[in-house]
Amino acid sequence: MDASMLLMRFGLTNQEARVYCTLCAEGEMTGYEVAKATGISRSNVYTALAGLVEKGAAYLSAENVTRYMPVPAKEFCDSRISALQRDRDELIRVLPARVEDSEGYLTIVGETNILARMRAMITGAQMRIYASMSAQIMERVRPELEDALARGLKVVLITEKSFALEGAVVWYSEKKQRQIRLIVDSSCVLTGDLDDGEYSTCLYSRKKNLTDLFKEDLKNEIRLIQLTEGREE
Repeated sequence: MDASMLLMRFGLTNQEARVYCTLCAEGEMTGYEVAKATGISRSNVYTALAGLVEKGAAYLSAENVTRYMPVPAKEFCDSRISALQRDRDELIRVLPARVEDSEGYLTIVGETNILARMRAMITGAQMRIYASMSAQIMERVRPELEDALARGLKVVLITEKSFALEGAVVWYSEKKQRQIRLIVDSSCVLTGDLDDGEYSTCLYSRKKNLTDLFKEDLKNEIRLIQLTEGREE
């Protein structure tokens, strides 16, 4: 993913992102210079520059001639993140009270959405976490698992030998595919396949019978590992 696409995730339009990248590469510039460097029409360049100034991505220097200087990327991104966090807190405050989670079955589609659900489940855990997945996927939720351990939670993992997590009970199995199984507090389960991109699909449920079923399945997987390794429970 190039810089322009990443900048668009921070609220810039495509042309604003292109102009910002040009300013970062060239330094302080006039609107005319930006138009010449980018090939964007002058009217569109000035619209983009005004947008950058308004969004906190560029400084305006008006001496003999108006020039524009990019705000450092870290400063700009940190400012946008802080603003989003404030907006998040305000949104949570004003939204209607949350109803209880559905005890049915929810289908979660897409890699980003599945990872978000995994992180939310781990972050919201109160007592214990059981997880079976590849080391690659495990790495993507490592910060949340480390936080759970720091909060004193029991964390039991089944994964590949390339993954280690101090404080967790880790069982090593053969190379795993993209399938994931995650159980939190014996009250909710997430299971399915996490492929790269939008075709990943997982099932999430708070149904006790399904949670108990998958918990027993994980215990059986651990027993099989013990038998294979000749270890006692």
